[in-house]
Amino acid sequence: MRVIGRLDRFFGLRRAGTTAGREVVAGLTTFTAMVYCVAVNPMILAAAGMDRASVLSATCLVAIVASAMVGLLANLPLGLAPAMGSNVIFAYVLVVQMGVPWPAALAVVCLTGVIFLVLTLTKWRERIAHELPDALRVGIQIAVGLVIMFIGMRNAGFVVASKTTFVTMGSLADPGVLLTVAGFVLTPALVARRVPGALILSIVAMTAAGLFIPDGHGGTITRWPERLLAMPVWPAATAFRLDFGYVARHVFYLLPMLFFFLCTELFGTLANLLGVVSAAGMLKRGGAIPRATEAFASDAVGTIVGPLLGTAVVTVYSESVTGVQAGGRTGLTALTIAAGFALSLFLWPLFMIVPPQATAPALLMVGMLMFHGIGRLDLDDPGQTVPAILTFMIALLTSNLINGMALGTFSYIVMAIVAGRGRALSPVLWVLSAVFVLFFIVSAHLHSPVHPPVHPPVHPPVHH
Repeated sequence: MRVIGRLDRFFGLRRAGTTAGREVVAGLTTFTAMVYCVAVNPMILAAAGMDRASVLSATCLVAIVASAMVGLLANLPLGLAPAMGSNVIFAYVLVVQMGVPWPAALAVVCLTGVIFLVLTLTKWRERIAHELPDALRVGIQIAVGLVIMFIGMRNAGFVVASKTTFVTMGSLADPGVLLTVAGFVLTPALVARRVPGALILSIVAMTAAGLFIPDGHGGTITRWPERLLAMPVWPAATAFRLDFGYVARHVFYLLPMLFFFLCTELFGTLANLLGVVSAAGMLKRGGAIPRATEAFASDAVGTIVGPLLGTAVVTVYSESVTGVQAGGRTGLTALTIAAGFALSLFLWPLFMIVPPQATAPALLMVGMLMFHGIGRLDLDDPGQTVPAILTFMIALLTSNLINGMALGTFSYIVMAIVAGRGRALSPVLWVLSAVFVLFFIVSAHLHSPVHPPVHPPVHPPVHH
């Protein structure tokens, strides 16, 4: 009881209307939804010639540091870990396409983290977050919900690519699709009955069911783990290998990538943070994010520590909303997430058997619940509805939150000027619009043919 009392005083559990047990369940729920990064991130960075075992350990370690920091300093129920989208750019564009050695690429990301931290301590990141109009906030919240839903259904095979209709439903002859459909029925039912820990219970149930359902390829949907315990490996092949000298010698060549990571992390984290905090009903009066400086500082420090250990950009995971839906309201949820990643250093073979079919129903349910903010919009005012709708529709159709935020911002400014409210626009909006323009210019440059520098990338052998 003394431990519970101390936790209550430190995190303000009763003041937040939660309990220690509920926070732990929420943390486990979020961890289960985002633990896929432990397997996916090493596979992505292996394409850059980095050691998979070392990257796996680095992934867990930086998630522990960043999640624990946001829990202790910001007292928010957030999970932080390496960002999959940014790491794809890191591996396939910066290293493979542009020919930058991965130690130098890590140095670029580390510099990005330092800039993030400076922007955070000078309150610029917080100011950007606080001065966004409510129409854009709602659009971002719904965009995060739609992206979560789409990712869950796509990873589970419930929706697949189509040449004629963008996406289409997967075949009902696929056992995985049928298991996902069963989850779409079970999970909302558990939530409607207010079953404690409904999301994690559904994930466990679907994972267990998958152990006995054939996948149509000679195995089962959930693979039996080869072992339960595995000793963690210190990321010796990737830790403290940053090459700042290369960055100094090729600064102008690398400048567009530095700007790219800045934009991606700044607005990606902002979008996810706004979405999660809004879903938890924790926004302050006027729409301010509570303890935003501490939250932004946690992700900035993570983006500094990540490259030091051997992984790229760290961000707030939108999957944190699953924990919020499970009742998480304080930093104890984040500490539980950190504990999950610490445990995964030893038990990762067991955690990694969770198939996407088990997490898709939870993500779908969470995405639906993020639509509640639409009630704050005056649906008869195009100046509010058009930017909000553009934000979430463009984000969904392009699978990119930044695209949605950019188009939403542009439309909000134009419609405000047309309505005669241009002088009332926040300076932050004008700065954001300029940054988005530069971002698209840089993105176009990154997608055009580039020529690597004289020295080809040097990759160490991969150790297993």
